[in-house]
Amino acid sequence: MPKPVFNQERCKGCELCNHACPKKILAMSANFNSKGYRVAYCTDESKCIGCMICAKTCPDCVIEIYK
Repeated sequence: MPKPVFNQERCKGCELCNHACPKKILAMSANFNSKGYRVAYCTDESKCIGCMICAKTCPDCVIEIYK
């Protein structure tokens, strides 16, 4: 089963991954990283299909998909 992993300290909260995800399982956390940005996270890892569209869309290489 694919597992999305987010490097929260690199996330700038652009939300591009949220819009790119075909399963719509990404969201912005209520938590902030040390730079003051709300960070992206996966709301339901069991629905991730491992397409890597979110990772390819991210301009800061925040997301890695482990299979």
